[in-house]
Amino acid sequence: MTDDLDAVFRALADPTRRAVLDALFTQDGQSLLALCEAFPEMTRFGVMKHLTVLEAANLVTTRKEGRTKRHFLNPVPVQQVADRWIGKYAQPFTRALVDLKAEVEGATERNHA
Repeated sequence: MTDDLDAVFRALADPTRRAVLDALFTQDGQSLLALCEAFPEMTRFGVMKHLTVLEAANLVTTRKEGRTKRHFLNPVPVQQVADRWIGKYAQPFTRALVDLKAEVEGATERNHA
């Protein structure tokens, strides 16, 4: 699992790869040609290189349709990162905020009574 998360973090560390994921989020199932048109500043090889890294991290899956290879966003690894890292560190703060809210509401009720 750690190696999988490392691959996801490495893939997400690059702003261009995040932009590719955003493009697939906007319109899933794009071909390489469509993605190349979305990133005219990159060569076809550059787009392919980024897609290879995203596929290795399981952030993008592909499906062949005739001679065309379609690329699809796979949100599962992103959710795993959120569950593992964001949820882990946010939980104590969330609990503290809930406790603080209860304390403030209790104080407000006592002052109005």
